[in-house]
Amino acid sequence: MAREGTIRAPSSTRRNQLLAKGEAMPASVIVGLQWGDEGKGKTTDFLAEQVAAVVRYQGGDNAGHTIVIGEDTFKLHLVPSGVLYGHITPIIGPGVVVNPETLLREFDGLVARGIDISRVRVSHAASLILPYHIALDKARETALGGAKVGTTGRGIGPAYEDRAARTGLRVEDLLDAASAASRLSRALPEKRALLHALGVDDPAATDERAILAQIAAWGERLRPHIADTNELVQRALGAGEHLLFEGAQGTLLDLSHGSYPYVTSSHPIAGGATTGGGIAPLQIDEVMGVMKAYATRVGSGPFVTELTDAIGERIATTGHEVGTTTGRRRRVGWNDALPLRYAVQLNGVSSIMLNKLDVLSGIPEILLCVAYEIDGKRVERWPSSTAELSRATPIYERFPGWSEPIHNVRALADLPENARRYVTALEELAGAPIVLLSVGPERTQTIERAWRPMRRSVNRP
Repeated sequence: MAREGTIRAPSSTRRNQLLAKGEAMPASVIVGLQWGDEGKGKTTDFLAEQVAAVVRYQGGDNAGHTIVIGEDTFKLHLVPSGVLYGHITPIIGPGVVVNPETLLREFDGLVARGIDISRVRVSHAASLILPYHIALDKARETALGGAKVGTTGRGIGPAYEDRAARTGLRVEDLLDAASAASRLSRALPEKRALLHALGVDDPAATDERAILAQIAAWGERLRPHIADTNELVQRALGAGEHLLFEGAQGTLLDLSHGSYPYVTSSHPIAGGATTGGGIAPLQIDEVMGVMKAYATRVGSGPFVTELTDAIGERIATTGHEVGTTTGRRRRVGWNDALPLRYAVQLNGVSSIMLNKLDVLSGIPEILLCVAYEIDGKRVERWPSSTAELSRATPIYERFPGWSEPIHNVRALADLPENARRYVTALEELAGAPIVLLSVGPERTQTIERAWRPMRRSVNRP
């Protein structure tokens, strides 16, 4: 069990000791342990006060973070959550795919609400999402019919495809008209052919002149924000700053390690921070996993503990389970120890933030999946294929619920006993300490259980 205490930044004395030894201050990674939508935005916002920069390392505007501060709610899609702190440098790393139209719209929305976006930096190496990517994404989903993957239709997959094929445009091309024109002229014939093969007639999606005009306009506005973010990250770490890396989606949607093919097109796992954020593995001292007190999923794919009854409807309604980006209703289910344990191990999680515990208040009995039955056998590991998952039925442990509202609780000891028992069970099954508990959407509605343990603690002697 985690120790009691408070979370705090390393002291200036310790910072100077590290610098004297030539050691860099640590970087922390925040990663989702489920299918995304776990509340990573609140986690990042809660921890960002202690760091110098927040780096988004993968995904695109198919993801969204909702942050509640008092009466204000902010919905962010590309800009890192740390933008709400004046001292933070929010960085969009090279692993992100960027739709400039979305980014600029988000900038305008933040400025209109009095938020300074001048510190935001976008990697010159991030890939661009262009109109034909969006058209292709939507056309492919339509062609799949009943076998849809459940993409958001934002062009994420096609943009990552172009990156892997080395045919895509990058943010740096926004500042180089000749390069943009050359790359675009090579890409468009194939995109027109693909759209034609999919039965799509959308001339605007592949209009070379119009896209180049857009690129020029985007470049003019984004010029002050474009930078070599790898250099920024390494310089900050070398100066003894503490950086926070945030991913989008969750572990179970990872392209290589998730429930393929019902996954995203990048790597939300903690390892993705190294390729998408410009950081070396040994510079990561802490991986904080984020999970809900129950499970949700958006889009298609197997969901072993899914609830389609009145309890599921109650959780979805109470938890406001609607996608930040898509507006789609999320599928809801009981928590599942098998993928949770898998995600903790895969990410090397050192601590966990548990969100939305308050949503379960008033439910008489809470179920927690501890094993599956597949083909008549008990299975206690996360299956390696979606075919196995589709044949799995959950084996549950049952916990008595609690009736008391807990929104105003700020100490673990003040939680109802049954709530504490449920948290302890989750912690034991996960194999990592739950050090932060959220009992409401607002920044202050958080129980700090303990000092966050680090893989290589900056406070060791």
